Parts: sequence; structure tokens; C-alpha cells
Amino acid sequence: MKAMILAAGKGERLRPLTLHTPKPLVRAGGVPLIEYHIRALVEAGFDELVINHAWLGEQIEAHLGDGSALVARIHYSPEGEPLETGGGIFKALPLLGDEPFVVVNGDIWTDFDFRALSAQLPGAGLAHLVLVDNPAHHPQGDFMLRDGAVVDAVGEGALTYSGIAVLNPRLFDGCQPGAFKLAPLLRQAMAAGRVTGEHYRGRWVDVGTHERLAEVERIIEAGR
Repeated sequence: MKAMILAAGKGERLRPLTLHTPKPLVRAGGVPLIEYHIRALVEAGFDELVINHAWLGEQIEAHLGDGSALVARIHYSPEGEPLETGGGIFKALPLLGDEPFVVVNGDIWTDFDFRALSAQLPGAGLAHLVLVDNPAHHPQGDFMLRDGAVVDAVGEGALTYSGIAVLNPRLFDGCQPGAFKLAPLLRQAMAAGRVTGEHYRGRWVDVGTHERLAEVERIIEAGR
């Protein structure tokens, strides 16, 4: 199974850090955020990776190269203009192949063990989502998890989509090139009962602000 790291965002809330550095190369604990994902994916057996990029993407390619320094094989999917999550993944499908693949947002930090995903998406499943407890900045959550199925509902017991998933390329059947969001495709698949999920209770931070970047720094320092 291949994996894709989504790295095309501009990280505007992390300015001025991201004025001259792409968000995935912003450092936490002295290490670029994207390297935590690459190391964790490689350790879990996902050594063929696809990375999309837009804002200052040439810096990402220059820093990571072909991935050999991290014992990975990296392919790039450059975007002239950001294509949003759905459009970015769709553009990269020729690099990902016909089998289900892991996708992870480049702007999160987590100790999630990606080995848990290697056996997901059996049968007719179109997506398997990793959900987490709702962070303070997103208290309402995104979806409900019921008997292993993800449903499009919020309320008591709702959880937040972590930005980690296994996707079947067939999820994108009928899509056209261009910018579009992933969420509507997921909701359509949920309505058909073809999305499974799991609740991860470990450490996870959406590194979208300076305050949350500082939170990651504290976690890393405490673990040393």
C-alpha cells in the first residue's frame, strides 16, 4: 500500500514562519513536520510515498529529494494552484495506482501507528477514517462512529476527522480535474454505507496555529 502526504497548504495562520518556508518544513523539536510522517510511515512499511505541494513546493523537493535519506521513495505531485484536498488527491491518482492508499494531512502531528491501517478497506469499502477526540478549537466534531461505520452526523459522541485515512481510488469515480473538496465525496460514500472508521485516543495535534505548534514542542520535549 502506498501513502500520500498532503502538503500543498499555505499555512497562513502560521505566518511569519510560512512566508518563506512551506508549512510542512516548519520545525517542531528541531525536525520538519513532514519528516515525522515520513519516518512513521516508513517504520510502518509504507516506503513508497507521494507528496503534493503548491506554496514554495520547490523547497520541499529540495529538502527531501528522492527520499533515500529517509529510506523512502518519494514521488511529487506539484500543483500550480492549490487544488484543495479532493482535487489534489485526484491529480495524484496516476502515481498512487489502483489499490487503496493511505493519506495523511501534512499539517498534523501524531504518534499514530500507521501499521494499523495496512489491513483496512476490505470488500466494497471506499474509505476508512481515523477519528479523534474533539480538540478545543473544534468542539462539535465532524462525524459519528457507529459499530465501526462512519456516519454524517454531529452531536453528543461526535468525533473529529484526524486527517488520516485509507482511501479507495474508486471514491473518485466521475471526478474531473480541478479544485474540489474531499468531504462531499466522503459524505456521499457514508450515505451508501461504504465508510468505516476507528477512534484513535493517542496524541494528535492539528498544527494550524502558533499556539498548537508550541503544544507539539511541549509534547516532544516532555518525551525526551
